[in-house]
Amino acid sequence: MPPGWPEQVRPPGAPDWERTAVAWLFDLVPPDYRAHQVLRQYPVLLARFAGDHVAAGLEAARAGWRTVRVELADHLPVEAIEAAIAAYEREGARLSAAARGVEVVAGALRGERWVPRL
Repeated sequence: MPPGWPEQVRPPGAPDWERTAVAWLFDLVPPDYRAHQVLRQYPVLLARFAGDHVAAGLEAARAGWRTVRVELADHLPVEAIEAAIAAYEREGARLSAAARGVEVVAGALRGERWVPRL
């Protein structure tokens, strides 16, 4: 499997692998996205929506990390600011991994095959 392949998604070619990919992708986006039949019908399009959503979340986490100390210093105790920064860091790491997962799953849904390099 390519680096970053989500553990919740079966490998391409395995039985029901696309079903597990779709389920994982829907878990990354707001629940209301499930109402759009076009996203169920075209998993590649769902991957695009998921990639856009994850990228926006990652940018929001980065912006929050950069600004929380300055913007809320007068309203929160230092320990709350430090905890917020740690939460932003964890969320950024999670979203970064999700972005990589979306990238490799989207490639597999488009028919790309991963070949390990030596």
